[in-house]
Amino acid sequence: MKQKIDLRIRNLSKFEFLLWFCSVMTVTLSFIVGRNPDVLTLIASLIGVSALIFVAKGDVLGQILTVVFSVLYAFISFRMKYYGEMITYMGMTGPIALMSIVSWLKHPYEKGKYEVRVARMNKKQFCIVMILSAAVTVFFYYILKFFGNASLLVSTISVTTSFLASSLMLLRNRGYALAYGANDIVLIILWVIATIKDSSYLPMAVCFMVFLVNDLYGFINWKRIRERQIEISLL
Repeated sequence: MKQKIDLRIRNLSKFEFLLWFCSVMTVTLSFIVGRNPDVLTLIASLIGVSALIFVAKGDVLGQILTVVFSVLYAFISFRMKYYGEMITYMGMTGPIALMSIVSWLKHPYEKGKYEVRVARMNKKQFCIVMILSAAVTVFFYYILKFFGNASLLVSTISVTTSFLASSLMLLRNRGYALAYGANDIVLIILWVIATIKDSSYLPMAVCFMVFLVNDLYGFINWKRIRERQIEISLL
C-alpha cells in the first residue's frame, strides 16, 4: 500500500507537488499559531488538502481520502452544532465518494492506470442533478431548522453546493470543481464564524481557503485531461 502511495506522489507534477506542499504547510502553520489548537481538526484538514490534489489528477486515491475526511469532518461539525455539515458529509458526501470510488475504478482512462476517464454530462443527467439539488435544498432546510442548526442559511447553501459537487464527481464531470469552489466559499464563511467563537477552529477555516485554491486548479487540470484524452482518442 505504501509503495502504491509513493508511486502516486511521484506521479504529481512539480507544480502539483508544490501546490500540495504549500497547502499542507499553510494548514499546519495556522494550527501552530492558533490558540488551543485541536489536533483532530488539523488531521482532517491535512487529509482534505491531500485528497484534493489527487482528485485534481483524476486519481481514485483522492476519493478514498475524501471518505476518510468526511468522517472526521462530520464529527468536528457535530461538536460545533453544525448539524447540516455533519449530515451532509456522513449522509451524502461520504457515501457518494464511496460510489465514486467504484465508478472511477470502472472507468479508468487506460487499464492499469490511475487516471479516470473524464465524461461529459448529457441533458438528462443535467436535469436530474438540478431537480435533485432543489429537492435536497428544501428537504435539508426544514430538517436543519427543526434541529436548530447554527447558521441555518449558510448551512443550507452548503448542503446544496456539496450535493451538486458530489453528484458531478460521481458523473466524472469537471464541473465538480466549480461546485466545490462555491461550497468552499460558503464553508470559509461558516468556519470563520466558528473561529471567532473558538480560535482552535482556525485551521478548518484556513483549510477551506486552501481547498478553494486546489479546486480551482482541479477545474483547470480536468479541462487539460479531457482535451488530452479526446486528442489521443482521435489518433
